[in-house]
Amino acid sequence: MQKFQNILITGASSGIGEALAVHFASSGARTLFLCGRDTARLEQVADTCRKYQTTVYAKVLDVTDRSAVKAWMEECEKNAPLNLVMANAGVATLKETDENIYQTFNINLLGVLNTALPAIEIFKRRQDTNKTLALTSSIAGYHGLMTCPSYSASKAAVKAWGEAQRLALRRFNINVSVICPGFVRSRITDKNKCPMPFFMEAPAAARIIADRLEKNIGLIAFPWPMRLASWLGAVLPARLGEFIYSRLPYKV
Repeated sequence: MQKFQNILITGASSGIGEALAVHFASSGARTLFLCGRDTARLEQVADTCRKYQTTVYAKVLDVTDRSAVKAWMEECEKNAPLNLVMANAGVATLKETDENIYQTFNINLLGVLNTALPAIEIFKRRQDTNKTLALTSSIAGYHGLMTCPSYSASKAAVKAWGEAQRLALRRFNINVSVICPGFVRSRITDKNKCPMPFFMEAPAAARIIADRLEKNIGLIAFPWPMRLASWLGAVLPARLGEFIYSRLPYKV
């Protein structure tokens, strides 16, 4: 039986978020709370999930709106006690303009906090043990990348904060998992013109993530060759790391 029956996912209108919503619906989840910024795409995902007899509530929402996100999550909790909250919404920076840099941090970092902090508050009020918070970071969060400085930095912050929260929240019976995917098909990767080694389709990534969330794995990083390479790059002496990373191809 599906462990997580009532699931909330931000950034659910495309990419990994969409694939996770469909995966959980097809696996027997009872209730899905989905949000995204594109009405048409979000409704399409919701309709797909409803075909599996899952109750779906779809909300057009900007995760940078702190008060709106909190109010929505409290409403979701009243409808069905949340078992899994996935702070998944994210964007690519593209050109490193001031506006794009601020947007990247606002969505990728503050948007995650705007989702995670209300989830933690909600979970602390309950005594049950089926409570998981999942934060979407990235393999790019293992080391600052000159090809995407703001994106990698925002994801590194999510990774570090999530890993610390996993330990801090254990005494409240709250599980925390940090998700660090490599290149997975999404609206972000569709814009990439750089090499994308070990590229993966979103449904395959969703199956990996869901399986490891069920097992309460703290750091869900894949595919393993990219995880290994990223880890090695992060632990190399600074000068050697700079030499290697400076030769990565630019995104164009």
